Amino acid sequence: MKKIIGILVIICLIGLLGWQIYQRVQEYRATNAGNGGAPGGQSGGRSRPAVTVEIAEVQQKTIQDIGQFTGSLLPTSQFIVTPKVSGRIEQLLVNIGDRVERGQLIAKLDDEAFRQAVDKAKAELEVAKANLVETQSALEITRRDFERAKTLSQSNILSQSNLDMAEAKYNAAVASQKVARATVTNRQSGLDTAKLNLSYTEITADWNSGSDTRVVGERFVDEGAILKANDSIVSLLDLSTIISEINVIERDYFRIRQGQEAVIMTDAFPGTPFIGKVARIAPLLQEQSRQARVEIEIPNPEELLKPGMFVRVRLQFENIENATVVPMSALVKREEQQGVFVADTNNMTARFVPVTVGVTSNGLVQILDPSLSGAVVTLGHHLLEDGATIALPEQASGGPQAEQRRQGSQPTAP
Repeated sequence: MKKIIGILVIICLIGLLGWQIYQRVQEYRATNAGNGGAPGGQSGGRSRPAVTVEIAEVQQKTIQDIGQFTGSLLPTSQFIVTPKVSGRIEQLLVNIGDRVERGQLIAKLDDEAFRQAVDKAKAELEVAKANLVETQSALEITRRDFERAKTLSQSNILSQSNLDMAEAKYNAAVASQKVARATVTNRQSGLDTAKLNLSYTEITADWNSGSDTRVVGERFVDEGAILKANDSIVSLLDLSTIISEINVIERDYFRIRQGQEAVIMTDAFPGTPFIGKVARIAPLLQEQSRQARVEIEIPNPEELLKPGMFVRVRLQFENIENATVVPMSALVKREEQQGVFVADTNNMTARFVPVTVGVTSNGLVQILDPSLSGAVVTLGHHLLEDGATIALPEQASGGPQAEQRRQGSQPTAP
């Protein structure tokens, strides 16, 4: 029995709640029917309250079409110092941030084995030279014997077989002398190679072009490390000119030209612009990103800019004179159309006008179509409909304006 009573109570409560909701809906519909209707907010003998707005004059100004890009800084030149021979680092003479002159000694390898190789090559060369002298002497003796045998053979004193034997000895001596001479050349080459390898134990910073001074960017090893040929020791950077690398999309690609001036800003030096010029434009766009690489050279005499910095780059494409502009804050959307509310300050009404926009610059936007004049609403338009009644802040109390600000509107200076 208690269960049934509980169910009946719940049903009654639900019915009462439904009745209250129904009454509220009917009241809401009646209120809308009394307030809705004709443009200007008048219907049924009642008018909508005016919406307090801020306005700005439509202007004719010269504006710049500026492309904004982001990128990273790279050194003009960077190379890795490596050894040409294997060995243990005996001395490492530079560290990160050190300045290095062209041809300066960077590191020394343990050269004991290379000095021994030079001594061995010298000894082998001396042996080869001595052998050459010996073969030259033997050649001279066999030459004389061969000449004597030819004379005797012509006098029929010496047999042909003895003459052939003398000639064979002479030819063998000639061949031995050639081998000895080639051995000397080979040993001389071995000595030159040993001396060259010994010189490679002193690792210097050599480069062909650019400034005569570089900076050590990275150090990869320490003293005592065992290196193979071509292992990295340090990297050297040319910071006299720095490169800003940006990527541009198709729309901007053909608007950029070599030699075009660029303004570069960094977080490290806020408010300090660096001026550069477009140096290289890639002849192709990457298929994955549809972007092309552009390199901008920036003089860096004080070396304030460093590789790896994040930068913002501005490129001015053109100057547009006598452009019709309004504040960016004037743009609104109504039924998927972008437009502005044009304020009629005589009748104190606002009319929605769809627009086609062009270039944006410094908080202003160019209006391409239609031709506008007068003033546009910059604050409060989120509460407006076409033909709505408006009021300016000096004509209204602070209440409506404060309410608009609480709803999220931010005033923007025209």
